[in-house]
Amino acid sequence: MADLSGRVAVVTGASYGVGKGVALGLAEAGAHVYATGRTVSEDSFGGDARVVPARCDHTDDEATASLFARVSEERGRLDVLVNSAWGGYENMIEDGQFTWGRPFWEQPVWRWDAMLASGVRAAYVASTHAARAMVAGGGGLIVNVSHWAAQKHIANVAYGVSKAATDKMTADMAEELRAHNVAAVSLYPGMVRTEKVMQAAAFLDLSNSESPQFIGRAVAALASDPGVMGKSGRALVAAALALEYGFTDVDGKQPRPLTLEDV
Repeated sequence: MADLSGRVAVVTGASYGVGKGVALGLAEAGAHVYATGRTVSEDSFGGDARVVPARCDHTDDEATASLFARVSEERGRLDVLVNSAWGGYENMIEDGQFTWGRPFWEQPVWRWDAMLASGVRAAYVASTHAARAMVAGGGGLIVNVSHWAAQKHIANVAYGVSKAATDKMTADMAEELRAHNVAAVSLYPGMVRTEKVMQAAAFLDLSNSESPQFIGRAVAALASDPGVMGKSGRALVAAALALEYGFTDVDGKQPRPLTLEDV
């Protein structure tokens, strides 16, 4: 198990889903975690004293700046940022029609705006604040949660563009941060048993699925790796990291890493 005792982390989009699981996984490793989200509450993490729920809408730049100022004031350092905040999954059914998989000319334009604003732009702004703290502190890790849609058409055009933008942003951040001992990586989860996925569990094959906390264990392993700079700029697969670092999911299972062909 990774040991992040004394480390400070911020996880965006942690009200539920992957973000919540990452916050729990980092806390499990001993980190002090600020878990942000528009609806995050004191009850979200079962009273774990290592997790600080912090309400924040990351489409609001002033709210984001205030969040990082709070972390600096209360902790005086920042070691890990995980950008999991995301928009675009809302209202997949509109007027009784499932629009998520439609061609781009039949897609609602709001979906593009949500993915680029709540996803890519929010991650960029949060990373600017985190990078300042990490460069001043002499090191750190920024993880941008991404997806295979960056490399292959999956679902719709806006989804692919937003994930490709996330990966390119990560790679370019890594170039500019390298001299400061700050790593930046994209992280690809597999099929994650989020709350929304479990609502449709009867219709899905979950035999090779991952818990949200499994993704947190992957981030914890990266953050505790003294050689993580060797991975900076790359897109990494959570299940492949589990094999490399020797951790399992919370149920003891070892999910099989997906490949581009599998997805």
